[in-house]
Amino acid sequence: MTATVKDVAKKAKVSPSTVSRVINDHPSISAETKQRVRKIMDDMGYFPNVTARNLGKQRANSLGVILPPLDSRERLGNPLYLELLNAVNATAAEFQVTTAVASADNSATLLENVIRMHRQKQVDGFILAYSEKDDPVSEYLFQNQVPFTLIGRPAKREADIIYVDNDNQLLGKQATEHLIEKGHKNILFASNVNQEVIFFERYFGYQEAMMLQSLPTHQPLTMLQPEDYVQFPEVIKATGATALVVIDDIFALRMIQLATLHGYKVPDDLSVISFNNSIFATLVHPYLTTIDIDISDLGRLGTQKLMEQIEQKQSSGVQLVVPHHLVQRETVRSI
Repeated sequence: MTATVKDVAKKAKVSPSTVSRVINDHPSISAETKQRVRKIMDDMGYFPNVTARNLGKQRANSLGVILPPLDSRERLGNPLYLELLNAVNATAAEFQVTTAVASADNSATLLENVIRMHRQKQVDGFILAYSEKDDPVSEYLFQNQVPFTLIGRPAKREADIIYVDNDNQLLGKQATEHLIEKGHKNILFASNVNQEVIFFERYFGYQEAMMLQSLPTHQPLTMLQPEDYVQFPEVIKATGATALVVIDDIFALRMIQLATLHGYKVPDDLSVISFNNSIFATLVHPYLTTIDIDISDLGRLGTQKLMEQIEQKQSSGVQLVVPHHLVQRETVRSI
């Protein structure tokens, strides 16, 4: 037979209301009483009805994780989001809440899903796993005062939005500096996105590193259309590039394939450095030289900051910078 609040109260020799206050961690109950009642709950195998408890608080007891529009195969297969979800789930479990995912293959449908989750009170708040210019989802969350934490730096309202991030401009700078230290002077920045804040920040970091060394900067090598891939060998030849800073690991593998197709060997002819240190970095040779951004820490901190908002422990914007480190492997050589 399942133990009830009354059973716990009887054995602990307290009132049922005291047991309820212990369950809700009410400050009016002493630490000694809480410890004693909780031990009895454990001994009796009693588990609080979290759903019923949160109905009283008008809480959904769930967090929403909003993935970026999955409008490309790279995004759809990016392990970064699975790592992030795993960290969010683990941290949410510590708060005794669950997670739900909002995803779609375009921004309009994604916004509809988020609005539905919010208005139907399916979640108490959201973790937004991306940051883009003119993003309708982040605008909706902000305008409707929905609790949310952003993974990444906001495109605007930095002082008002709670976010956790790496220093992506510093990442771009240090990746480029690593190539410069290896003797490279003609370096390109390559990306398959051009509206994400992360693109601007890492490209600015690339520009900063090159300018500080009085080296030529180049327009970003953005691969958005099929014709961009066709022009790749012409761009390499025209710039005399010996190295690429690539937006992330998955696209770096695509660039290595493209270079190989056109007769460039990595790293002998073209060095490559990227970001994220995902599982793809060591799936095929040459292993990728990449910068680890600690996505698990981003997910953990993002969840903690969202719970602080939901529990009304924090009301102003805050930036948390997660450390990163370079992982040297096989795609960069000295010249």
